[in-house]
Amino acid sequence: QAFFCLLLCVPWGSSCPPSCQCTERAGAKAVLCSSRHLEEIPKDIPKDAVFLKLDANSITRIPSNAFRHLSHLEELDLSRNAIEKIDRAAFKGVAAGLRTLDLSSNRIRSIPKEALLALNAKLRLANNPWHCECALQEVLWEARLDPDSVQDITCHTAPREEYVGKPLLQVLDAGVNFCSVRQRTTDVAMFITMFGWFAMVIVYVICYVRHNREDTCKHVDYLKSLPSAQGHAE
Repeated sequence: QAFFCLLLCVPWGSSCPPSCQCTERAGAKAVLCSSRHLEEIPKDIPKDAVFLKLDANSITRIPSNAFRHLSHLEELDLSRNAIEKIDRAAFKGVAAGLRTLDLSSNRIRSIPKEALLALNAKLRLANNPWHCECALQEVLWEARLDPDSVQDITCHTAPREEYVGKPLLQVLDAGVNFCSVRQRTTDVAMFITMFGWFAMVIVYVICYVRHNREDTCKHVDYLKSLPSAQGHAE
């Protein structure tokens, strides 16, 4: 009877993943999974978790809806992993309540801005091998970044060699606009495409006129030959 009472009294949502430690911090559930050699995000994180530390592991990807069931989550630490890919809906379900999100010291080169648009959390993105482009610039403009880590968002690769190794904020402060570069590239591509279509139309018209002219000449020559043929017969 005591066993069945224990099963009924202990809420299922408060179970703790075997690779983690669950404790209380200021009256809120904290799930500590630091340095546990995890290669993916545990599936059985308690639903009432408020603090979640997954730092110093070997996680490579944040899939869609990875934290959707954690509606109480306020702090999420994913720093010092091997994260390379973040899906567009990675933080769906926790965006509204999340206060801090640490993605620093990973292998992130780019991040879809859709993954961060609904976030009000303070972001840490430092020490990643960022590819400086329009998408990253938009993240910097729209996201709420931790001011202490902004200077450590450095261009690992960039469209121009002179930007490599420099803090992204410094490059932008110098007047560089990666989004306008992309817009110019798009405009040039559209111009080339339109020119190609225009050239095709001109060639078609020329061929059409030339073909009709040849047919007309043949028809005229035929008509000219008719009277002479009739006269020869007489």
